[in-house]
Amino acid sequence: MEKILIIRLSSIGDIIQCMSVVGGIKKTYPGAEVHWVVRKDLEPLLKIDSRIDHIWAFDRKEGVSGLIKLGFKLKREGFDHIYDAHSNIRSNILKSILCPFALCNLLGRTKLVTRHKSRLKRLLLFKFRVNLLPNPFRAFESFRAPLKRFGIEDFEDNFTGWHFPNEVDEKIKHLLLSKIPTGSDWITLVPSAAWELKRWPVAYWQEVVKLLPYYHFAILGGPDDDFCEEIRSVAPERVVNLAGKTTLMESFCAIFHSPYVISGDTGFLHAADLFNKPGQAIIGPSAFGFPSGKNMKVMEVDLPCRPCTKDGSTKCKLKENKKCLMDLMPRMVVKEVL
Repeated sequence: MEKILIIRLSSIGDIIQCMSVVGGIKKTYPGAEVHWVVRKDLEPLLKIDSRIDHIWAFDRKEGVSGLIKLGFKLKREGFDHIYDAHSNIRSNILKSILCPFALCNLLGRTKLVTRHKSRLKRLLLFKFRVNLLPNPFRAFESFRAPLKRFGIEDFEDNFTGWHFPNEVDEKIKHLLLSKIPTGSDWITLVPSAAWELKRWPVAYWQEVVKLLPYYHFAILGGPDDDFCEEIRSVAPERVVNLAGKTTLMESFCAIFHSPYVISGDTGFLHAADLFNKPGQAIIGPSAFGFPSGKNMKVMEVDLPCRPCTKDGSTKCKLKENKKCLMDLMPRMVVKEVL
């Protein structure tokens, strides 16, 4: 029986993207035992996938000494394969204990692969407009590619056995599902993003609601996303605004229950992709948010200035601000829904 370790400590979006490799591992090695090292506060994310056999949660408060202790515990497990999907200081410390200088690839039966972040290629793209990265840069594919060295290439995955804690599921049933009339078509909207540059205009989200008068909607967002209420206000009888009312896990549960999702470049988009939900990804200036699944349609406008940012933290360089999003009209999104 193969024993495989994945090292991905954070962050939310990256963990969700990395979770897309589990199906491929289990398909190639049906009897494999999958272990995962993750930051303790993000451990609940992994628990929704029953195919992950053991989760090793690292508490940052324990510092380097705690990480070293964890490394020696992991070493005693005798892993056949180790996948460093993080490639940062902490993961390198673990690798130095588990497979010093990558000698395990030469001397032992354990094999080690690392997902590198192509920092030079990113610098060339965003500083000099020389794009040597895959275009489009599909989120899941970047995590899957290194596993080809383990002979894992088929990631087609129709897994449906996601499991949320009962209290999480019950809260979503109370806050959302009970508000949707039985038999009604409904859509989850995710209008928020960490940076304003990646946000589709509020007026466009409002127009989508208006142009689909027979649909109900759920809106996901954070406690500071006041604009979500502006979207709800155009049809309050058909829109449930959950912004600020759900935890991260509860929001993912809402995505899991959604029949259709329209989202900007956020972690919720990747969750919908992971759950094989049909929907639309509204992609503007960023380079790395493209979904990989067949059920998620990418909505974008082709401009020579795209992509212009890694995460949306920069400013638009065009005189016509956010043209890549402004030219993506609501009727185009509605047409795809219909």
